Amino acid sequence: MADVHDKATRSYNMSQVKGKDTKPEMLVRKFLFAQGFRYRLHDKKLPGKPDIVLPKYKTVIFVHGCFWHGHEDCKYAALPQTKTEWWFNKINGNISNDCKAINTLEARGWKVLVIWGCSLKKAKLQETLQDIVFQLRS
Repeated sequence: MADVHDKATRSYNMSQVKGKDTKPEMLVRKFLFAQGFRYRLHDKKLPGKPDIVLPKYKTVIFVHGCFWHGHEDCKYAALPQTKTEWWFNKINGNISNDCKAINTLEARGWKVLVIWGCSLKKAKLQETLQDIVFQLRS
């Protein structure tokens, strides 16, 4: 199956995919700030450059896109029909990097929370945000 876009259009679309300050990440950040939590962003000194770092709680938060990080059994994580092998390797590489970062952080005594994009959809949003606060305070 051929790509539905020409090379220039596909290239432009992919260039618009953000790695930082995504909508799901901004939802979590705004909520935490409104709840009085203060944090740092994308700390390069920590493995995996966590999206949100809460030093006071020795906790990091990764806000993962279901597609890019291979969320298991999630409808948003379906492999594309084109270049399937390339995407499979790309996403599995991301999963591998995520596991290494999480294991290293936990070995250093950090609490690691992974928030999936699908859990920030309207139906689950409030429950997910409240759970983050619960995890931070426990």
